[in-house]
Amino acid sequence: MVNGPVQQAPPPEVQVPPSEAAQPQAVANPAIRAYPAHADGHGVKIGGYNKSRWAEDWRQMADPAKRDDPIDRLKFLPLDDSGDIYVTLSGEARFRTNYTGNPGLIDGDHEREDQLRLVAGADVHLGTYVRFYGELAHAGTGGHNIGTPSAKLQNDLIVQQAFGEVSAIVDSTAIGVRYGRQEFTDGSPLLLSQKDDSPIRTVLNGFRGWAMSSRLRFTLFDFEYTAFGREGLSDDKSDDSTRFSGVTMGIVLPSVAKGEVFLDPFFWRERHDAVSWGGVSEREERLYYGARLWGDIGRWTIDWTVDHQGGSFGNRDIDAWNLFIAQTYGLSDSGWKPELGIHFDYGSGGGSYDGGALKVASTPVGGSSSYSYQGLLTISNLFQVAPNITVTPVRDVKTTFEYIRAWRADENDAVYRSNSRPYAGTELLDGKDIGQSFRIQAAWKITQRLSVTGRYEYFDTGKLLTRLGYTDSHYLAAWTSFRF
Repeated sequence: MVNGPVQQAPPPEVQVPPSEAAQPQAVANPAIRAYPAHADGHGVKIGGYNKSRWAEDWRQMADPAKRDDPIDRLKFLPLDDSGDIYVTLSGEARFRTNYTGNPGLIDGDHEREDQLRLVAGADVHLGTYVRFYGELAHAGTGGHNIGTPSAKLQNDLIVQQAFGEVSAIVDSTAIGVRYGRQEFTDGSPLLLSQKDDSPIRTVLNGFRGWAMSSRLRFTLFDFEYTAFGREGLSDDKSDDSTRFSGVTMGIVLPSVAKGEVFLDPFFWRERHDAVSWGGVSEREERLYYGARLWGDIGRWTIDWTVDHQGGSFGNRDIDAWNLFIAQTYGLSDSGWKPELGIHFDYGSGGGSYDGGALKVASTPVGGSSSYSYQGLLTISNLFQVAPNITVTPVRDVKTTFEYIRAWRADENDAVYRSNSRPYAGTELLDGKDIGQSFRIQAAWKITQRLSVTGRYEYFDTGKLLTRLGYTDSHYLAAWTSFRF
């Protein structure tokens, strides 16, 4: 799929082409914010539902005429006569199957994961400016040849989110503070992602504060990651061996054509007490300095991000770069509504094995499906080019075809799969050819609440991986999601 300016996309866990994601949407947040709602970093409303369910605003359901069925009544349950104090209930049931031939590019028995996700949430509003949000989730995974599922695949019960929020309006500036366990995706989706492919999503623990005017915004945050257990509520902990903090800004640029363009500078710090590169585990403190330029210019949609990474890995310096350049052109608003796109993704490499400055790029919580649906690649030491086309041959069925060509950025460093794990031995060989992928995704939004999605990927290994005995792989996934 195209790496567009995705805040979050429907149907659940489907990446949205930039042309759809960047267009102005209805206000998603109950709190009053003058900054454009689809760019404020708090969640985007598309079709009524968000991945981050707290970003939904269902106050219109106070009017019985707006309700279509009994479920709509659950979206606004007043606790006082005025309706200023109310509760919104939400939930999701998702069933997904992943089939992988030659898992990990190793010739062998296929793998099949049968996943179940169940989520229940409650959003409690105490007037206009105070709210509490809680969300419980269950994950179940079975299948064939899956080994021991991770805690994000198999989890009896988890407090997936639990936070309190206070906001206010001061001299036409919206300010707010949120504290607790929460989703945080205020940035390029290739740097910050919920990683929605798993039943349990990525959530952080800590503080987020913001201030927004009509053309400027400012976000300050300080989080720890979550260490997931596999049992009940008591074993999912805030991991004090990690820390992710920083500042993100947003600027509404002057309009040069129909549409809106935003510039989002950022400075982030990520610390892990134990990170492995080149077989060595050390404390890593990685600093991200960068900016994202994204939005619509006429029929063009752009999403460009660049960041430099400094800091330290043990007693070694870090000197790495990421560059993401995506653009899409909408050919027509009628018929099949074709959109042509291409994205270029670059993550520097080098230094993992030679003891010098560490030049291999990373991301805080980046999604890897832009590089491989099945997690075969990540941005570390990678350069790829991916043209694509998206069409809507049938109403509410969006289909994307994509071709990806991938090389490694530095021949003296390894090829990395998801979670930055190296393919053993690739650091010892010359050559840059990693391989190529052919992909298709089709998403059918049956109703506002029900969707079905299918994905297929064929990964053709290049010369570098073939020399080490790796082979090609087929991947097929299908899932249905019901949300209310």
